[in-house]
Amino acid sequence: MLEIVYQDEHLIAINKPHGLLVHRSKIANDATEFALQILRDQIGRHVNPVHRIDRKTSGILLFAFEKEVEIAMQKQFQESLVQKKYLAILRGYAPEQMDIDYPLAKENGTLQEAFTSFKTLQRAEIEVAFGKHPTSRYSLVEAMPTTGRMHQLRKHFAHIFYPIIGDRKHGCNKQNKFFKEQFEMTTMLLHASWLKFKHPVTELDIEITATPHSEFNRVMQMMNFIS
Repeated sequence: MLEIVYQDEHLIAINKPHGLLVHRSKIANDATEFALQILRDQIGRHVNPVHRIDRKTSGILLFAFEKEVEIAMQKQFQESLVQKKYLAILRGYAPEQMDIDYPLAKENGTLQEAFTSFKTLQRAEIEVAFGKHPTSRYSLVEAMPTTGRMHQLRKHFAHIFYPIIGDRKHGCNKQNKFFKEQFEMTTMLLHASWLKFKHPVTELDIEITATPHSEFNRVMQMMNFIS
């Protein structure tokens, strides 16, 4: 059963778990469950996603009931009119705050502008040796991307050498192996926590929040980010 975090006559949003694909994809033939189909069966209505988040990313995923609302919301996302916030746990002590203005390449090689702001909420040093270091350091950050490029946050944090824990494609393989061996955790610690936009029908300002799932919370508790 998917957690529904917002619903009205035109839109519905879920708190997508880590590891769940939005819909069927050729690049993930191993998957047998998809958010789109699960939600349709759960509420008994046809829905279409108006944006995407990665399979390994958890958090807010917004759907529309009608085609015209779907198109209107997609336009807002494309024009960067939707405000987004993500929580992420990074390797190392990240800066207090930072703007990352670093273009990212599309599959055909074309560069697209990409901009992310983030602030560090908390830092942790745990008494577990890593490599030549006697302890391990991490940061809990809140990231606010103003563009929506593929894997933008994953690539941007890797670019500044504070990769997201659990990101196998763009992150630190040694850290990912460390978390798997020490804590039996393979989840990517990236969560879409907040969304704000103007409702395409009512024109009201809509804010949606979603709390992290159990694996993300387990790591936050381990690092004393939450009590």
